[in-house]
Amino acid sequence: MARRVRAFGLACLVIPLLAGCASVIPDSGGRVSNGPLPPPATSKPAPTPAGPVRPYQPRPSESGVVAAKPIPATPNPALPAAPVPASATTAAASGIVAGPAFDKLGVTANQAKAALAAFRLSCPSVQRRADASGLTQGADWTESCNAAKGWSDNDASAFFTRYFGTVQVGAGNAFVTGYYEPEIAGSRAKRPGYDVPIYRRPSDLVDVDLGQFSADLKGKKIRGRVEGSNFIPYYDRQTIERGALEGRGLEIAWAADAAEFFFLQVQGSGRLRLPDGGVMRIGYDTQNGRDYVGIGKLLLDRGELQSGQASMQGILAYLRADPVRGAAVMNENPSWVFFREITGPGPLGALGVPVTGRASVAADPKYVPLGAPVFLSLDRAEPNGLWIAQDTGGAIKGANRFDSFWGAGDDARAIAGGMSGRGSALLLLPRASIARLIPPR
Repeated sequence: MARRVRAFGLACLVIPLLAGCASVIPDSGGRVSNGPLPPPATSKPAPTPAGPVRPYQPRPSESGVVAAKPIPATPNPALPAAPVPASATTAAASGIVAGPAFDKLGVTANQAKAALAAFRLSCPSVQRRADASGLTQGADWTESCNAAKGWSDNDASAFFTRYFGTVQVGAGNAFVTGYYEPEIAGSRAKRPGYDVPIYRRPSDLVDVDLGQFSADLKGKKIRGRVEGSNFIPYYDRQTIERGALEGRGLEIAWAADAAEFFFLQVQGSGRLRLPDGGVMRIGYDTQNGRDYVGIGKLLLDRGELQSGQASMQGILAYLRADPVRGAAVMNENPSWVFFREITGPGPLGALGVPVTGRASVAADPKYVPLGAPVFLSLDRAEPNGLWIAQDTGGAIKGANRFDSFWGAGDDARAIAGGMSGRGSALLLLPRASIARLIPPR
């Protein structure tokens, strides 16, 4: 949940599994996002193996939970807007267009009710947080947040109608993927059938703020370790898999399935279903600083998967069909996520509050004020409606790019694993923000 899902961390699940997600340090906290339709790739695929390659054909039983069949819908067209300046890096610089009144959007009563409950949770953080998008100021949220405290959830539509206006950022063309909280088999202690280590953060993993060394590097960080008098990259996935961290007492639990754990790392947090029937929740602690490489994109480029198989479920089936081959493919993604046990409500999003299934989305804080309501109108019906931006993700970058959170369980996994929707998006901003940004005619 950026993934901060740092606590939940996806921002490259199938999108990242599909496209690469490279950065100095993923600001998602580890989470990457789902979706079978990739944005332009940012990293080169590994060399194609020698010899003929036949596309992998999974049997129906191999992938367990299958991706949900999309429910088609007709999205609202984006509003006419001026071209976005090439230099724009925030919502304010991209330009905004006034949208229709909330009561014209067709949001259902249940969607508004869930969104109001999520918005109420976000208010304390929203009023303190500096808005990187340039659209709001802390005081802008005071009126709506005070009103939300005592507002009846059963009249939530009236709340959003009264306290918010809508705007479109830039061209308004939206792309939406999905993420969820995975649940996999795990054990607190190593035992037969549970031999995949889940590590906490090592003491020798060091974060370096490069902005302390050069103004040109402000906001950039790297992670690594000290060896002698040199600062070098931290161990990559393959090195960790070969035992680089064994014997240091870093294990907080053990997973039963390496491929399932790989996907949990992509998500950034999840639940371990313990042998006694109990549940242990683990959340993102940190990441090894290595760039994320999307293995789905590699498999597509090599012809080992066909486009219709590039969902989370299809990739998982490929990894399980041949464990040796699957392990080699997973090791081509050098990124490794470290975890901690978490208690209480969760998973937590970037605002430090629990994210809510079917109500929370991850967004780029440079283009969406975290805590703001978001209205989606897409070519898939499932994510259409009202959401609250409560999270971020390493692959969730740019205007109108969102990652929808679907909760936990098989249904959430089936929807999120194949989620990919395109259409239009509107932000809901406090009336004070609207008055400042769009002078009355």
